[in-house]
Amino acid sequence: MPTSLFPTATASAPRRKSVAAPADPAVADKARAVHARLCPVYGCPIPYFHNLDPLSELISSLLSHRTRNAESGRAFKALRARFPDWEAVIDAEVSEIQAAIAGVTWPELKAPRIRDVLVAVRERRGSLDLGFLADLDIAAARAWLEAIPGNGPKTSAAVLSFSTLRMPALPVDSHHHRVAQRLGLIGPRIDVGPSHPILRAQLPADWSAQDLYDNHEILMLHGQQVCHHRRPACGRCVLVDLCPSAALAAREP
Repeated sequence: MPTSLFPTATASAPRRKSVAAPADPAVADKARAVHARLCPVYGCPIPYFHNLDPLSELISSLLSHRTRNAESGRAFKALRARFPDWEAVIDAEVSEIQAAIAGVTWPELKAPRIRDVLVAVRERRGSLDLGFLADLDIAAARAWLEAIPGNGPKTSAAVLSFSTLRMPALPVDSHHHRVAQRLGLIGPRIDVGPSHPILRAQLPADWSAQDLYDNHEILMLHGQQVCHHRRPACGRCVLVDLCPSAALAAREP
């Protein structure tokens, strides 16, 4: 069982800021060309897949770690059906929370983590309401969320982008990350977390929340439907001439 799924550092521990260097102009041009080609394929602007308040989105994001969307969605609905509100989740036994989210990967780790996150939010804000994040700039809002142990760049970006806050943050999931690596937008040794500021810096600074949401979604969908983990379908990829990985062996026709 992975022991590093949720770090145990305290919220007061110093954290390094992930700051992106200015994007290489050629790479930035490629990132924008990729966006322009994929948008017609996947239908930009892409409708937001749900309308959760930011705290609910935070819990949903924790449930989704290494779990398919269908399973994490069912677990979130089961959690909300079992408990009347998030305060009740704090007051519940961990075993009750775990039973409600049994369909996700590692429910035994996620159940206590969910309760710990809710407690941390209440202690820091005095309530279970993250609506105040709308009054912060993106960097400050992400820093506030990431100061809670276990919340990384993907979680903070997801809360700001996917929730009703609709703030211009760029989440990067494993599919998005894989496509970006194969295209040469990020290096082969750049992990998902550190890729966030790099990929964001390649896109226009004035892009809206919808633009950045579209960018995440089209790269994620391309990774799911074409640029597969094991056998990418390069023969039907609209990015093949932009992709240095397309010439490699073991590709799907």
